Formats: sequence, C-alpha cells, structure tokens
Amino acid sequence: MITNTELEYKGNLYPNQIISFNQDVDKFNFTSENGVILQITVLRNSALRFRYATENVFEPDFSYAISEDASRGYGDLEVSEEESYYLITTTKLKVLVDKLTMRIQISDHEGNIINEDEIGFHWEENYEYGGNTVKMSKITQNAESYFGMGDKATHSNLKGKRVNNWCMDQYAYGKDQDPLYKAIPFYIGLHKNQAYGIFFDNTFRSYFDFAHERRNVTSFWADGGEMNYYFFYGPEMSKVVKAYTNLTGTPELPPMWAMGYHQSKWSYFPESNVKALAAKFRELRIPCDALYLDIDYMDGFRCFTWDKKKFPDPKRMMAELNEDGFKTVVMIDPGIKIDKDYWVYQEAMEEDYFCKRGDGPYMKGKVWPGECHFPDFTNPEVREWWAELYKEFMSELGVHAVWNDMNEPAVMEVPTKTAPLDTRHNYDGHPCTHRKAHNIYGMQMVRATYEGIKKYVYPKRPFVITRAAYAGTQRYSSTWTGDNVATWEHLWLANVQVQRMCMSGMSFVGSDIGGFAEQPNGELFARWIQLGVFHPFCRVHSSGDHGDQEPWSFDTDVTDIVRKYIELRYQLLPYLYTMFWKYSKFGEPMLKPLVYFDQEDTQTHFRTDEFIFGDHILVCPVQEPNAQGRRMYIPRGKWYNYWDDNIVTGGKEQWVEADIDVIPLFIKEGAIIPKFPVQQYVGELVIEKLDLEVYFKLGTESSTVYEDAQDGYDYNKGDFSLRSFKMNGKENSLVIQQFKDGAFMTSYDSFRINLHGLPFAIESVEVDNEEVPLNEVKPNGNDVIEICKDFTQVIIKG
Repeated sequence: MITNTELEYKGNLYPNQIISFNQDVDKFNFTSENGVILQITVLRNSALRFRYATENVFEPDFSYAISEDASRGYGDLEVSEEESYYLITTTKLKVLVDKLTMRIQISDHEGNIINEDEIGFHWEENYEYGGNTVKMSKITQNAESYFGMGDKATHSNLKGKRVNNWCMDQYAYGKDQDPLYKAIPFYIGLHKNQAYGIFFDNTFRSYFDFAHERRNVTSFWADGGEMNYYFFYGPEMSKVVKAYTNLTGTPELPPMWAMGYHQSKWSYFPESNVKALAAKFRELRIPCDALYLDIDYMDGFRCFTWDKKKFPDPKRMMAELNEDGFKTVVMIDPGIKIDKDYWVYQEAMEEDYFCKRGDGPYMKGKVWPGECHFPDFTNPEVREWWAELYKEFMSELGVHAVWNDMNEPAVMEVPTKTAPLDTRHNYDGHPCTHRKAHNIYGMQMVRATYEGIKKYVYPKRPFVITRAAYAGTQRYSSTWTGDNVATWEHLWLANVQVQRMCMSGMSFVGSDIGGFAEQPNGELFARWIQLGVFHPFCRVHSSGDHGDQEPWSFDTDVTDIVRKYIELRYQLLPYLYTMFWKYSKFGEPMLKPLVYFDQEDTQTHFRTDEFIFGDHILVCPVQEPNAQGRRMYIPRGKWYNYWDDNIVTGGKEQWVEADIDVIPLFIKEGAIIPKFPVQQYVGELVIEKLDLEVYFKLGTESSTVYEDAQDGYDYNKGDFSLRSFKMNGKENSLVIQQFKDGAFMTSYDSFRINLHGLPFAIESVEVDNEEVPLNEVKPNGNDVIEICKDFTQVIIKG
C-alpha cells in the first residue's frame, strides 16, 4: 500500500565533506560522503579541467569540441593535504580544494585569488527527463569584467548580463535578443589586470549569469549532462584566448580567394541574371571573387539538385564564371524533402539515416521544400554518406564552395523553431535526445560537409560556411552572424558580434553587409562596407524581396566609395593572409578588441567600437547617419592616421574627422604593412613588386609577412615564405632587418618600400653592408626605395 507519494526532496543538492582522495598521474580524484566525485586534470601549467559526478559515476568522456591536436604537458606538479583542504600546485597556479564543501579556490603563486567558488558545484535532479540540472556559482571579484560567449548581440562587456546558449534561427533579431545561432559557452574574466577563461563544455542548453541576479556572483548551469569545465589562466588575455583556441582547434588555411569580396542574395537566378551580375562587376572594375547561389538554384528546394529551367547547364556556367575569376558558392540545407522519387531521400531511407522521434517514427519538420526529414549528423556513417553526396557538385560540375544554412536545425511553423526535444541521435555511439545534440547538430553537419568538400576539391583547399556552431566548429568552417537588419543599430551589432566571435576562438567571421532584412540607404551601405572590408569574412548578402544590394545599387558616389574600400581590402590581402596564418598557427584572434590589445588600460574595458585589425591597424567605424566624424578612443602609444600620416598619441578619446568616404584608420608606429596592387580577383595579376608600407618609430617594432601559393597544401611541406621584419628607428637612421624561413619562391623579386614619417632626408642606403647609389633605389621620390626582396639588413641614413 502506497502511503506517501511525495518526493523525498526537491531542490538543490550539494557535495558534503571529502572522504577519499587519490592521484593518477595528472588526475586528482576527490570523493565526498554523499557520492560526488570531483576530478581535476592538469592539462598544462595554466590550464585545468574540472569534472563533477554525482552518485559516484562519471558519464563516458566524449566531446565534439576538443581538438585532437590540443597541446598537453606541464612542469612541476605537487599535491599536499592540510587540515582543512588539499592543495594542488603547478608552476603557475595553486588550486585549493576545501574538505568540507568541495569548493575551489585558484590563485597565483603570490597568493592573488584568480577565481573562487561561491556555492560552487550543486545540482538539482530533473524528474521530467532524468539526469541533473548541473550548476556552478563563482564569486565576482571587485571590478571584474567579462567577455566572449560567441555571437551575443549585446555590449562587449557582459558584466550585469544573463545569456543562454541554444542555437536558434532568429530572423531579423534585435539588440540584446538571445539566444542566437551559436552556442559557444566560453568566457574571459578580467580583474586586477589578471585574465582567466572558463569553457563549460556541455552541449545541453546552458545559461550564464555575469553578476546579473546578484552583483557579487557569476554562475553558469545546464539543463543536463555533467558539470565539466576548463579553466585557463593568463594573466594576459591573449594567453587565455590562445589556450582556449588551442584546446578547441584552429582551421587550416583557406584559399586566398575566400578572403576576397563575395556577393550574395536570396536569390540570384536564372543563369542570365548570374552572368549579368558577373559582367557588371568586371565592367565597373569592382573586385569580386565569389558569387553565391541561394536555395532557388535547386529543383523544388531539393538539396544536391538543379532547376534545369533556371540553370540548364550549371557545369558550363560555373566554368565560364571561373574563367572571369568568379568562384561559385552554393547553399545546402539539412532538411531533405520527403519525396519517394528523390534520390537523396531514397538513399537515406534505405540506410535509416534520418533522425527518429522517441517512440520510433521519423522526425518530421517543415522547411523550404515542405515536409522534410533530417539526417542524424551525429552518426559517423551518416557524415560519411553526406560527405560523398558532394562528389558530383565538386568534382564533376565545378562548384567551388558550400554554404550550410538552416542547420540549427531550423524548423518552420513550430513555436520552438527546431526539432522536438525527444528526437533521438546517435551522438557517435553515445545515444541521446535532441536536448543534448541540438547545439552540436549544425557543427556536425558542417563537419560532414567540410570532409566531403576537402576530399573532392583536392588538391585545392576547402572553403565552407555555416550559420549554426558550437565551440570547436572553427576547425571546419567559417561563419556569419545570421539574418540581421539594414539599420544603424545592426551596423553596431555587426561590429560587436564579429569582435566577440574572434575572442571566442572563431575568427573567420563576418556579417551580412548592408543587412539581410529590409533595405539600407546609400549612406548606411557605404558605412557598412567600410566596416565589412575589415572583417575576416567579407560578403554582401540580402533578402532580394527587400530590394537590390549590389555595390552599384545606389548612386554613383556610393558606388565609388564601395569600390574604394573593396580595392583597399584587395591591397591588404597579404596582411590579411598573414593574420589568418597567425590564427591558424597560434590561435591568435584576427580582430582584437581594445581590451585584448591593452588590458592594463581600464578605459578599454567597456569600449565596443574600436578594434585592432591584425597586429597594427586600428579601425573604428562610423555608426551614425549624417556624421562628419566621430569621437573614438586611441589606445596608448603613437599612431599614424592612415589618410594623412599625422601622428597622434593615444591613451585618450578624441575627435576624428570622417566624412562619408572615410573610416577612421590608424597604423601603429613601427608597423610594416604589406600591400598588393589592386586586382579584380585573387590571382588575376602576377605580383611583380610587393609594397611595404613602413611607419617610422623611434625604437623597435616587429612585423611579419606570410606567403605561399594561396591554395593547395604544399605549405605543409615547407613551401611557404615567412618574413619577419625588425625595425629600429633612430633620429638619423632607420634599420630594417629581415629573417626569412620557408622554401616558397614568390613571383616578385623586389620590395617597394614606402617610408612614412621619416624624420630626416635620405642621404644614403646600405643593403647588407654595401652602400647602394641612391638613383638605383629611389626611382619615384624621397621616401620610396626599391630593393631586392632577399636582403638581410637595410640601413637608411640621413
């Protein structure tokens, strides 16, 4: 007979006192009296992993986020037991584990507390779905700031904000709307000039409260799974971001054309319109490398098919476009139309590759083709099948790249906008529901796409784009910020979101320039182009039913401004390519918010507009209509105004003039900026001279130029050119030293060195200890010299 049907307890549960401890090399296991296990793993001297299990059992240790190439290793490692705590010591950190509560305190060797548990780990049993809601609360330090978290459409500094992670299709989203398309549960904390990072590797819907509910508490929690987080210590923010990016991986170098200007619309069709679009770019001499085909190229929106009325011979069309320097990028969505006569649907049904609901039937949802089933990309067999579907597109027809959209997954006409939570997934042999797999669904789709593209464009490099992403997706794909709106507010959002994504490990990112929804006026479009050419991924994309958004869609003044800035991007391609190499090689973000650039300056902690493009170029877009200029913060140091070479001293806010055809740009003194001549597309010209823009500095500064064949994989075999320049400026001389690595032979033999801010008239030039007649090295003017590219040292004297 049942006499009490009430649950014994509802609410938060906590670890109690530790009753046992053991060490297994780099793993430390602490067990509480009530069955909680805390496992601390030392990955590096300044990187730790914290896992918590309840009821004495860990879940299988599996993650889609962690890169196989993540570095490991540490120096001295010690553990000691005191009366009330255990102490783990690395060469960088001290980790205190309280015996009574299992709470954590992390400090440096000087005793400065970096991060400290408030309540620490706690959990609540989920009686509806099973498992636990897992929670962590930390003490917010005095004047602590928070950054990161992916594509959040809000202020750069997250102090006082609450956000959540659940990949969602958010057409025409607004400022502070949350969640959006990506789930990247990684943040950087900064206080007392000490930076640290926390990556909560949990794919369930997760939440972060940055001193919003309680001003002295920062917390994060998830609807299921484990409390499993990684801790990274700087104290420099740059070390934190690089450590996280190393853990979750970096992409290989894309082809250089992927960094050019791209034009897209929903949709360009039929073929005659696509050809006319291409011809117009060449006629107006506006550089462009890629044209995009949205869903209307398909037969009834069926993926991997062509509408033969609109595109009767796609192979011929793409070959002709390629002859004119245009690469073709096509969209592929996850929803597969339910159609017994459709070969992709047939194959997936025969192999049982579609997702199923909890009680067995296939998951069904409405997308562009109508009713669809959705492949389970968490199944490795499905990913392998999906990759093979690209063979005809890439190998036989000549498609150059693929764009995965709607892969949150987006489902129309349902309140949740996505698959039902009881949808089942393989999860690489760890079966689960959509509650756990939702946030990585798009990531695994684009992973399969990447593997197929890479296989079938070989020996070229793949280029793939995704809308949805989880931490680590950068290993496979570029991305953009989704369906934005043609408003000045969204110009501000594009700036903030792209900076935040770069801080979150995913640098190959941009926005729909000009706005996807609604229609910009010419001024807004011009200002957005000025920003967009300084984003790693540069594409205009719009909803065609709102009007035209090509560079010539406004008046001739706007067209001239757009051309000017696209040409500037093409001139800066070697600089941008070097930025990408540093990102790929070292995990260095391609755009750096001012707080990343100079965290010691507290004035940078709440700046949103200004950012550093690469290492040496300061960019600050104009984000208001009818502006003749703007106030902006110049970071500490000396900077050259790009437009007139005037030198300004930073560490303060000041007015900068910027009429409609000008974006405020400044070059860090001492920088050496490589430039190409303007090309209509990457590879149009053989580069005969490389321009080096040299900005004089009293003192020393280093710069880098990375080059290779711009496509292919020979760079992995040493066929690259890495030039490291060191400048040393004095009152009457300038010394430039070059250190070269790699076997790649560039097409040019000489540098054209354009000297900016030289405080003396050139009297002599020495190249590798030999004086060279001035008439041989100064063909065009007092502050321009031309010398052989293979010099070791150049001394310019006054």
